[in-house]
Amino acid sequence: MNSKKEITFMNKLTLTWKKLSKVVLFLFLFLPSIVFAQDFHLSQYDAPPMLLNPAMTGMFDGYYRVHGHYRTQWAAVATNPFTTAGLSFDMPIKKFGAGIQILNYRAGAGNYNALSALLSVGYDLVFDAENSHHLAVGVQGGIIQKSVNVDQLTFGNQYTTNNGGSFDTDINSGETFANRSFITHDINAGFLYYYAKENSRVNPFIGFSAFHLTQPTESFYGSTNKLPIRFYIHGGTKININEKIQLQPKFIYMRQINDKELTFSLLLNYFLKDADTYLIFGPTYRSKDAAIIEAGIKKGKYICRVSYDINTSSLKSASNHRGGFEVSFTYIARRIKPNPLANCPRL
Repeated sequence: MNSKKEITFMNKLTLTWKKLSKVVLFLFLFLPSIVFAQDFHLSQYDAPPMLLNPAMTGMFDGYYRVHGHYRTQWAAVATNPFTTAGLSFDMPIKKFGAGIQILNYRAGAGNYNALSALLSVGYDLVFDAENSHHLAVGVQGGIIQKSVNVDQLTFGNQYTTNNGGSFDTDINSGETFANRSFITHDINAGFLYYYAKENSRVNPFIGFSAFHLTQPTESFYGSTNKLPIRFYIHGGTKININEKIQLQPKFIYMRQINDKELTFSLLLNYFLKDADTYLIFGPTYRSKDAAIIEAGIKKGKYICRVSYDINTSSLKSASNHRGGFEVSFTYIARRIKPNPLANCPRL
């Protein structure tokens, strides 16, 4: 049994996180941004949980989870659009979680491709007898294979003014590639706090994750170029307005050397009692890059989400505001329980 001091401490901790959730909502509504987004990213960044944070491996109420993801971007301006496809599987094993994630990026005329296969392990620490305060930690490791089709690329010194100007691939490019494909290792880690009290008005969560911790060497030229560490800070809260309406303000900040990205979202979950279904809808703003509309449905074991990016960056005049289309599908094998939705960070 908890002592009076322990109960008082937990009450203060709960109050602190409820205050934090209000701060998160304030940031979503009012904070200006001064950062620029990277090319490879997901608008539904929390839909594939192990891609966001290894600590989320197996952190759900069910037997196992399967997730599929697809995104296409820059079809309006690129000969070959940037595409992202992913598939993951994870499951809880008592207080542990185990999973595997396969992700593939492809971009550009040279079909630059990055394929990763990663194994994840998570562990869930509980701090109170009511099973409300959780700290999940996780690690992830595997390989990344990168390749490029050099024969489909053109370079500046291959440009000729003949016939009105064009690229002549018969001209030597002057580029020397040590290899067209290589494999390197990857190690990632993270932690996540979440408040999981059932039927609570507010369920906040916040996490931190770091990727490419060993900064592996990668280069098509045979140099000692290092893959820099990428950091994520993400958080938010689930707010139960009433039996039918839930709000979920959330954010993510990403940084990799000088590349930064700040994203805010506000999702509305509306419960259709007769259909035992949640409708998902809401806007997302990614700093100086895109305004995003997302819609989805959650019914029983299935979650489907669709989003579209409206380009707001300096490229908008060329793209005509067209950005990226994204769709995700999640299946969680579990006993069907009455709604409301499982507590954050589980959706």
